[in-house]
Amino acid sequence: MLEVTGLRVAYGGIQAVRGITFHVNEGEMVALIGANGAGKTSTLKALARVLDAAGGDVHFCGEKITGAAPHDMIRKGIALVPEGRGVFPRLTVAENLAMGAFVRDDRAAIAADLEQVYGHFPRLRERAGQLAGTLSGGEQQMLAIGRALMSRPRLLLLDEPSMGLAPIMVHKIFAVIRTLSAGGMTILLIEQNAKLALEVSQRGYVMESGEITISGDARHLLDDPRVRQAYLGE
Repeated sequence: MLEVTGLRVAYGGIQAVRGITFHVNEGEMVALIGANGAGKTSTLKALARVLDAAGGDVHFCGEKITGAAPHDMIRKGIALVPEGRGVFPRLTVAENLAMGAFVRDDRAAIAADLEQVYGHFPRLRERAGQLAGTLSGGEQQMLAIGRALMSRPRLLLLDEPSMGLAPIMVHKIFAVIRTLSAGGMTILLIEQNAKLALEVSQRGYVMESGEITISGDARHLLDDPRVRQAYLGE
């Protein structure tokens, strides 16, 4: 479904991503793990076309999207839940969710999807009329995921969904991520909590200094001594 070949991302003269190649199959959840500054977020931003790649190719469902306009990515079926959540603070919860469906005009299906989002995150229904900026960090993360789901994505890009959240909220959010994956959604997950990311994913890639250094089945990576020492605190 997603094929990335030789992707490079640079900030001025500094190469953040150094020619990485990886893929995500349809219906698969893949984790991209690594330390801060490894290039994970830059990779996701390049895939969502929030950043221009300095080189390489990206194909999605057989179509080259390397030079596509950022606003076209939602229409193509790629939704990014950014690091830091990125909700619209002065809009209500309901308005934020409606913004997620801005490229759609199928009203009945939008209403059905809204019910599904509220089913995943009952707290959002309770706070539908509340300004997003007044929500807790965990509620804002729920809202950011819900807003992305309202676009009916074929590929969901999740950037650090557990960052800064209390353990109970992380548990709730990852329960929904597991449910989405079990329902067949294709997900590329970036997560500093490597153990959690690998436990919910089928495959994983390890990034170090802008390069992919280890890849494989998620269960094998959990047992890999290099991964255990560097990322699992063992």
